[in-house]
Amino acid sequence: MSAHNTPYPDAPILLLQVRERVDVEQQEWACFVEQCGVAEEQLDTINLVREPSPDMKRIADAQAVLIGGAGVYSATKDYPFTNALTEIIQQRDTDATPLFGACYGHQFIARVLGGRVETDVSRAEVGTHEVTLSDSGTSDPLLAGLPTQFPANMGHNDHVTRLPDSAIELAHSPRSRNQILRIADKPIYGVQFHSELTHERLIERLVIYQELYMPEDDEFARISQNPTPTPDAVSILRRFIEMYVPNA
Repeated sequence: MSAHNTPYPDAPILLLQVRERVDVEQQEWACFVEQCGVAEEQLDTINLVREPSPDMKRIADAQAVLIGGAGVYSATKDYPFTNALTEIIQQRDTDATPLFGACYGHQFIARVLGGRVETDVSRAEVGTHEVTLSDSGTSDPLLAGLPTQFPANMGHNDHVTRLPDSAIELAHSPRSRNQILRIADKPIYGVQFHSELTHERLIERLVIYQELYMPEDDEFARISQNPTPTPDAVSILRRFIEMYVPNA
């Protein structure tokens, strides 16, 4: 795992993290570097748990902003960083500048822009699950050429139960209706799954959060022993960067 302790404030891409543990923070950053297909120095990062009042100019200067997952934090609740993250999303929406959210990031984008997020453990998705593109998804430029159905790695108890009025549903799954959203006519996307995680990286993450998402040992064994490649899901981040940060 690549360790990352030094920010890259001149990087064209910024990852906003909501992580309580340094090991998870570093693992998540490394995963985003891998799946964005960029060099380490091209991906800056701010952990909002440690910096709940971040430098807004540094964020505004980023060509693209990514928001990752959150582990123990829920998009249904407020924290010291909630106001700052809300302002960042609202500004990106106003300016129509590139923004991408994965899992918690997806949920919080929906919440800020007028949707609804709810916790429902009975519909939790942990491990690898099938995602199905909508008609709008198959015609969306970011997803063009992807199969109508593809597997993706997940780990969430919160769900976007109502999209913002400005959002388009691009994909769904049987348990969680809103798997990919786009804000209409803007480079703003959210994916409910972890587009930064391969199977190996998923297992690393689940080892840390096993008690939170799947306390039964047999469930963890089933997921870890049955790897499913997810090349289409993990390609979405690189597609986003190639489309909206062409100099990266």
